[in-house]
Amino acid sequence: MTGTGPDRSPRTRPRVPRPESFGAEPAGERLARIRRSPNFRDGIFQNPEEARRGPSGSAVALAKVYFEKEGRASRAPAGPIPVHPTTVADLARPPATGLRLTWMGHSGVLAEIDGHRVLFDPVWGDRCSPFPFAGPKRLHPVPASLAALGPVDVVVISHDHYDHLDLPTIKELATTDTLFAVPLGVGAHLERWGVPASRLRELDWNESTEVGDLRLTATPARHFCGRGLRNRQHTLWASWVAEGPGHRIFHSGDTGYFSGFRHIGADHGPFDATMIQLGAYSEFWTDIHMTPAEGLRAHLDLQGGRPHGVLLPIHWGTFNLAPHPWAEPGEWTRDAAGEVGQAVAFPRPGEPFEPAGKLPSDPWWRGISRPLARPWRRTRPVGTAPGPRGGDLDLAGDR
Repeated sequence: MTGTGPDRSPRTRPRVPRPESFGAEPAGERLARIRRSPNFRDGIFQNPEEARRGPSGSAVALAKVYFEKEGRASRAPAGPIPVHPTTVADLARPPATGLRLTWMGHSGVLAEIDGHRVLFDPVWGDRCSPFPFAGPKRLHPVPASLAALGPVDVVVISHDHYDHLDLPTIKELATTDTLFAVPLGVGAHLERWGVPASRLRELDWNESTEVGDLRLTATPARHFCGRGLRNRQHTLWASWVAEGPGHRIFHSGDTGYFSGFRHIGADHGPFDATMIQLGAYSEFWTDIHMTPAEGLRAHLDLQGGRPHGVLLPIHWGTFNLAPHPWAEPGEWTRDAAGEVGQAVAFPRPGEPFEPAGKLPSDPWWRGISRPLARPWRRTRPVGTAPGPRGGDLDLAGDR
């Protein structure tokens, strides 16, 4: 029958432009390279160990956790987060020990290592979202403008989720002459946003690139990827090793715990410092994010099974992305690390420190933390998951 409505065949359906924030799908030689990757099978990138990529359990249960009134209040600080206003003066003097780290919030870290400046996962936007008017909004201002950081030799991206790969940040950095080191496939997004192919170093797991005498290696992680409505899993996710003549550091990106940390440590460690994701965890996605206990376990694996170097907790404090209380990652990490004698740095966002020097150790979050339950204090081995939430409430500000 004809003449009763519009023709909706694929040939005549209007093509909806892909929003700029979604980036671009890999194509051409980039897609051919992806298909040749040993980590790409059955049409998608695979994890090093099996992992559920989406939430597990009941959607109703997840919604109940998110919208429960008391829990919602605990997921944000009770007052302004104390931010160290990073200045040019902070960063103008080279680090005395050759290695300085400045946590910019969430997973963003400026690493000054053996004369090179590496910026990991910079997110300067107000929201980690494809839309400027919706999505998780940052809980504290950025400690400094990108321009105030001074020249950056290389920007390293762990994967293409919005809280790690930020459109306005990349577009601003695209106007500089910095290089970009990214996992396989992620270069398609950056090219769409104005980064020339000549400034891209796009790596598969266990591939390396040189920036001066600094070697960057993309190492495995247990996570997933995607920015658009149709997630084709054609961009890789990675952790990263940076090795200079005098120092070695590790950035986990986003990952669930897996046995591969031991192999990364054996191949590239031990490390002077590790930057480990240990926030935004939940019983609903145990395979793709780590708790603080698991983050500590990963750090120890990377160090050959013993306390060594400095652990810098990342992926917490800046965005509300999970049901756990806002201050819990800091308190849990402090307790877990103390049990095994592992050195941990707790800088305020924007506070530079040298891992070989005096570490920032003040639990700065306590003054703005709401009452906090501490279920992890129940006796159990380091690295195991906590039991059901509960236990006595502890007024963080009273300690």
